[in-house]
Amino acid sequence: MTSLFVRLPKKALDGIEIVGNKLPHPATLFGLLAVVVAVVSWLAARASVQAIHPSDQSVITVNNLLSPDGLRWMYTHIMRNFVTFPPLGYALTAMIGIGVAEGSGLFAAMIKALVLHAPRHLITVAIVFAGVVSSIGEGVGYVILIPLGAMIFHAIGRHPLAGLAAAFCGVSGGFGANLLIGANDTILAGLSETAAQIIDVTATVNPTVNYYFMFVSTFLITVIGTWVTEKIVEPRLGEYAGPVERPSIEKLAPREKIGLIGALIGLVAVVALLALAVVPKGAILRNPETDGVLASPFFGGIIVGILLFFLVPGLIYGLIVRSIRSDKDLMKLIIESITPLSHYIVLVFFAAQFVYFFKHSRLGIILAIHGAEFLKNIGLTGIPLIVAFVLLSTFINLFMGSASAKWAIMAPVFVPMFMLLGYHPALTQVAFRIGDSSSNLVTPMMSYFALIVAFSQKYNPKYGIGTIIATMMPYTVFFLICWILLLCLWMALGLPLGLGGPLHL
Repeated sequence: MTSLFVRLPKKALDGIEIVGNKLPHPATLFGLLAVVVAVVSWLAARASVQAIHPSDQSVITVNNLLSPDGLRWMYTHIMRNFVTFPPLGYALTAMIGIGVAEGSGLFAAMIKALVLHAPRHLITVAIVFAGVVSSIGEGVGYVILIPLGAMIFHAIGRHPLAGLAAAFCGVSGGFGANLLIGANDTILAGLSETAAQIIDVTATVNPTVNYYFMFVSTFLITVIGTWVTEKIVEPRLGEYAGPVERPSIEKLAPREKIGLIGALIGLVAVVALLALAVVPKGAILRNPETDGVLASPFFGGIIVGILLFFLVPGLIYGLIVRSIRSDKDLMKLIIESITPLSHYIVLVFFAAQFVYFFKHSRLGIILAIHGAEFLKNIGLTGIPLIVAFVLLSTFINLFMGSASAKWAIMAPVFVPMFMLLGYHPALTQVAFRIGDSSSNLVTPMMSYFALIVAFSQKYNPKYGIGTIIATMMPYTVFFLICWILLLCLWMALGLPLGLGGPLHL
């Protein structure tokens, strides 16, 4: 059974790597796609392509972006497209809080406390679980937990590559699961909202629309990741006989423990404050007209709540352990958290042009209407449709590593299409996340994949891309199967996916 899941045809892997490496930079790709949209809009307009809107029976025609009016629109909207693109503000705002929590050392201390205080027989489950939770911080799990997982396994006499794999499966395979809302949720929700507005200009998609499913998925990934590690991956690896001697693991310093307690108090205070502003009738962040919660200022500005959720505990921890001694230290951490997003900002500039060009041309809604009609005609709806979309997302992820980049391309097509079939954007988004997360572990296109290889080579210089892919393939297979089954059960029971995230419109 083990060999069935760990052997992968070398030619297939080489082919994936070659094709993936030939893809242009994501920003270039979006720029090219924006040009393609403009050209296609010109061709479609000449061919008189149109569609009948299913709600009001109005005729929808193509806006030719290469006509005089189209060229004027593009020239005057390029800056507006960029600065109003929802994922940009979401990411920058969330990263202020997350950057302080990460830079102060809070995330590292939390991970160390979780892993080191677990009983030895629960080490694997603790590492996998910590990996899933660590995905809340941009890169913290990859940089800290994965080498820590290898070191811990090595220190207790287990194969370090198995520890690396356990942490990697949690951090990257658990990308679509978590107990908390983070920057990734805000970015994906912003892209989903922009795509949903192709059909309904008033549509909103908040970052919590997948939260219930994410919460449950955290424990599913933890259980499956633990089982695969101990029953398939570790037996295959056998005993470690490499040159690296077994290390000792540093425990939490007393000041770090006090810092964690202070951070917890700060977190409770933030939650209590937000609860007081939302839970009581007539509370300040409820809808002032209906006194409701979902369509309220609270969810309209949920990104601010996320900011406080990380900023306050991170600040308290930093003050206690003295990683933050003044306002200058605090601002330095915020600046350092934003600096790595320079690549993302460039990507967003071009992605925004593609998305808004696509939207203004009306190609998106026309394609969605005809696509929905086609799916209805062939009878592909319900669970089979969603499973097919999960598998498509899995396949695309093998060639394009960035989740936000992929979703920026896929959302304008599939979110409106599935909306016309009656499915809420939350369902389309969660199906994408399942496929994307499951194959993160075996695609060399994943941005941290080279780093994982480098970590593994510390224990054996002969380890390479093939070693990592062969080791991680069982996780991908079992994650994909079990996650799809969970989603099918979820749909069969008709459960909401999160706050403001029903299955159907």
